[in-house]
Amino acid sequence: MSETAKFTMKDENFICDVCGENVTKLGYTARDHCPYCLCSKHVDIHPGDRACNCHGILKPIAMEPAKKGGYKIVYVCSKCGMVKRNIMACDDNYDKVLEIMSNPVNIPSSE
Repeated sequence: MSETAKFTMKDENFICDVCGENVTKLGYTARDHCPYCLCSKHVDIHPGDRACNCHGILKPIAMEPAKKGGYKIVYVCSKCGMVKRNIMACDDNYDKVLEIMSNPVNIPSSE
């Protein structure tokens, strides 16, 4: 999937399926992962479309530089194995980010 693929703005509150935290809207772009545990849910084919029926947990496995600055979180789906990338949010748990960065892995081939 191209990073410039169709984008549907979905900035919603949710309760994280992994850590149970109440996650609030991000405010400046779509919230696509939990800022506490950094996990996400495999619900989109294209960002924000909620068209994916997998609904597996996207577990953060690596960080990589984003083209426009900052970092992307690299995820692998615990159910189907798909690799996804999401931009790191300004309020992400920095300790979790450092933990992921300090445990480098071989990233499976991208979507």
